[in-house]
Amino acid sequence: MKYRWAFAQPQAELCAQLSGNLGVSPLLAQCLVNRGLCETDPIRLFLEPRLKHLTDPFLIPNMKKAVERLLSAREKGEPLVIFGDYDVDGVTSTALLADILKRLGWKVFHYLPHRREEGYGLSGDGVRNCLEKHPVKLLLAVDCGSTAVKVVAELSKVGVEVIVLDHHQISNPAPQVVALVNPHAEQDAKPYSELCSAGLSFKLAHALVKRLREAKETVALNLDLREFLDLVALGTIADLVPLTGENRILASSGLERLQSTVRPGLVALKKVAQCPATLGSHEVGFQLAPRLNASGRLENAGESLHLLLTTDLEEAEQVAMALDNCNRERQSIERAIAEDVIRSVRARFDPKSDFVIVEGDASWHVGVVGIVASRVLGEFHRPTIILGGDDGVWRGSGRSIEGFDLAAALRQCSDLLLRHGGHALAAGLSIAPDKVALLKARLNDMARGVLTPELLQPSLRLDAQVVLRDVTAERVRELSRLNPTGQGNGPVRVAVCGLSQQQPVVRLGKDRQHVKMRVTDGRYSMEAMWWNWGDAQLPKTKFDLACVPQINSFGGRQTVQLKVLDWRE
Repeated sequence: MKYRWAFAQPQAELCAQLSGNLGVSPLLAQCLVNRGLCETDPIRLFLEPRLKHLTDPFLIPNMKKAVERLLSAREKGEPLVIFGDYDVDGVTSTALLADILKRLGWKVFHYLPHRREEGYGLSGDGVRNCLEKHPVKLLLAVDCGSTAVKVVAELSKVGVEVIVLDHHQISNPAPQVVALVNPHAEQDAKPYSELCSAGLSFKLAHALVKRLREAKETVALNLDLREFLDLVALGTIADLVPLTGENRILASSGLERLQSTVRPGLVALKKVAQCPATLGSHEVGFQLAPRLNASGRLENAGESLHLLLTTDLEEAEQVAMALDNCNRERQSIERAIAEDVIRSVRARFDPKSDFVIVEGDASWHVGVVGIVASRVLGEFHRPTIILGGDDGVWRGSGRSIEGFDLAAALRQCSDLLLRHGGHALAAGLSIAPDKVALLKARLNDMARGVLTPELLQPSLRLDAQVVLRDVTAERVRELSRLNPTGQGNGPVRVAVCGLSQQQPVVRLGKDRQHVKMRVTDGRYSMEAMWWNWGDAQLPKTKFDLACVPQINSFGGRQTVQLKVLDWRE
């Protein structure tokens, strides 16, 4: 077993009641209960996400202040610059606001920092270069800025006002800005508390349009905000925020928009990524987002922003092709570093004493360290920080596991760090190379106190135990009502027990890494696929499978297939 199997508690009576009230199967009812949905009305809202159920944008902290300052700039003809971030959330947010503000009459510029030369967020170098290029007195920081106390203070001294639109954790004290539009500015959980910056940007646009429509402005009355939901879905899914609540509404509506988008950049990107006709979270996360991320990881995200803003299809196709080539280069660099790190860690890894992995090298490209950290975490299931070097300062990214809040841990190490910020499960930092060993020791001490043996083995949450007879095409299609799946709303995972192999296994793929097996419980049989299984052990006698039921449409014929996640005797 690769995982610790964690079965959801069966609730037969409640599921039977929900099944009758909603006209759904007991299995779907159990899956909804597993996701914290136990009442009829919230379930109906979850199964039928609609834009009309979004809350008033002015409920978000400091939204009114941001709108008033922006409207004042528009009235005075005062230019502003949008200072974004170089990941997909930052780029889509910047594109959305740059386009909408321009259409509504603002004089607006945009700027994305260079990852290697300027670093993450509102760095001193990034802001200086931005204002040299666009000398304005109003800066809108998007997907960054919630911890930029020093930079904001310096800007204030030279008369530059800052609005922050962000979803990352806020420093204490917070930066003294005109408006800090961030759900974390409030303690209590709200419907909008999990929005990423693309979602917040859509909310800001909605608030501005609402005010302008109240003033009967024709330009606002004619603007259809649904046109921008393709960008919102991209940012929301790529940023791995929970696909529940308002994020679920935005991602669901945005995927529909993305399916039929006429935005030249996305038309070209879908083509070069060879996306299928039907798009879901998987296609966004593994085909579109990596290509949009690639330029920002290796150099500057300007090409990705250019792609999203261009109105020329021929130009979009050329940029999309360049991003595809950039992504291939990124994959090659990332693969080499990941193999180097995994080989090095494996040679000296002690699961009893190594609670946090911290690795760095001056030659590692800072643009891929986050992806490498994810791969290393997947290999060892330990909070992981990977650092790359440049000019005596190492910058890195960390990924964590359940039970260890990485952003909070870094705050406790702030005396060792030059900069830091992020979330519980993902964070970024800058550090002097001679402080890395101290950081590693301190983080390990912290983790040793909170990470139990159970947390150090990856958990596989299973929705239910089922039999092959019940895994029908009709049932699998019904379960798709939970889409879009992702963070906070994972795909349905079930256990099928007491199986045996019916036919010899078939190896597939260029390197024969995939395994196809016909399994049976004695009465019914079904195809099971073990993707990227490689040379890992396969069952030989009686076994249980942990899997995701799927519809396989290969060859134009639809059949049910089990995507295997793990097995046990």
